[in-house]
Amino acid sequence: MHTGHIVVLTTFDKREDAERVARILVERRLAACVQMIAPMTSVYRWKGTVETATETLCLIKTRRDLFPQIERAMAELHPYEVPELVALPIEMGGAPYLKWLDEECVCPT
Repeated sequence: MHTGHIVVLTTFDKREDAERVARILVERRLAACVQMIAPMTSVYRWKGTVETATETLCLIKTRRDLFPQIERAMAELHPYEVPELVALPIEMGGAPYLKWLDEECVCPT
């Protein structure tokens, strides 16, 4: 059973970019909260080469129905050519927290 809420994962190479995008998402009410975890090491293949980078991981708490708007915002705001954008369902959560999340994510669809 899904609650209708998701956590969206994305990464940034610069902490200031992560903070800027996080603030915009919350200001636009596309997210109730964005948590930033840094430093994080990522190993990935990009254009045929294995790369290692230090990044900031963002955990974006939002509603499932707002994902298309978050995807558009990331295309506009994210500095990466192909930003990570993965949504994980929130299977269960505390009722007061999920109510707060709903109240804060009120961007019209």
